[in-house]
Amino acid sequence: MSSEERPQDADSIHNPSLSDELENVIFARFPRAEYWKLGFLSKRFFSLIKSGELFKIRKLLGFKEPSVFMLASGDTNWWTFDRDFKSRRKLPMIPSDYNFEYGDKESFCAGTNLFVCGKEIEGAVVWRYELAANLWFKGPSMTTPRCLFASATCGNFAFIAGGLETETCTTILNSAEKYNPETNSWERLPNMNRRRKLFSGCFMDNRFYVMGGLGENHNELKCGEYYDQETKTWTLIPNMLKDIPLSISQSPPLIAVAKNELYSLDSCSNELKVYQKGSNSWKKLGPVPVRADAQKGWGVAFKSLGNELLVIGATSVSSWERALTMYTCKPDPAMEKLKWKQIESGSGTKINPFIRNCAVMLA
Repeated sequence: MSSEERPQDADSIHNPSLSDELENVIFARFPRAEYWKLGFLSKRFFSLIKSGELFKIRKLLGFKEPSVFMLASGDTNWWTFDRDFKSRRKLPMIPSDYNFEYGDKESFCAGTNLFVCGKEIEGAVVWRYELAANLWFKGPSMTTPRCLFASATCGNFAFIAGGLETETCTTILNSAEKYNPETNSWERLPNMNRRRKLFSGCFMDNRFYVMGGLGENHNELKCGEYYDQETKTWTLIPNMLKDIPLSISQSPPLIAVAKNELYSLDSCSNELKVYQKGSNSWKKLGPVPVRADAQKGWGVAFKSLGNELLVIGATSVSSWERALTMYTCKPDPAMEKLKWKQIESGSGTKINPFIRNCAVMLA
């Protein structure tokens, strides 16, 4: 048998003219959705993906690519989708218990980690999915275990605030914490001005914003506030949601930040609104092509893909016609009405249109 006819060992697929370092830089530029294919090239590439080194290189190069993580009603596994929803992958099942699986959960991303927080039979728990390892790990636990809190992401860091303590589920919190990826732990932040639960958070102008929710007397809060990392203080914003209708049993405000501008999906009117920072008011930008009003905002995902807005939900109230639809738009606060583009999913598998949890990872 000639050398040309011999089968090539997987570990011999290597260009001798390129150093490992240069190869790593080249592969780091590949779309993240294609990384799983590299593992079939050689053992070195398989180990490279598992090590997380490619993600570190991407960060140094300034490469950021959004992935959407989603848990639909009726599913026991999370799914991750690429930016265009052309490919998807089922995540391993979270090794938790029945109580966690069917209970309420909060989710957010920090760096290449997806956090899912809920309550097991033994108490509150945080599960963390590591993208490189494709595995779930328990912890780290928050300084103050909580549910129904608000969260926001800034690069590799995550911020959480407020919520309901999980021991007796009677005390609404005003405490806040920050996830530090270097120590894989939570750090206490100064307390908010208001106690809140069932509210929303975002990161904008290098500040952690929170808004809305229910106060300690279960009153609806129209105010917002933001945490400044430099001064380490919270500043109250009175009547921040005065133009956003609130109702009993409504979901937390559906908000997203794109190009450092804050947008809200009004779950009563299905209208998109942009926050005008100078006047502390909201400008209407036209209707959104999903029925957020069908269940008062619950079951709808409204997220930022960096420079675009993403909305996932059903376009009909009728249970017979409800189907999962996805739309994106490139928002412009100066426009009177935005154009939404429907995304045709290439997955080929139907997903329940009621989205329980959704988080976007930029890495």
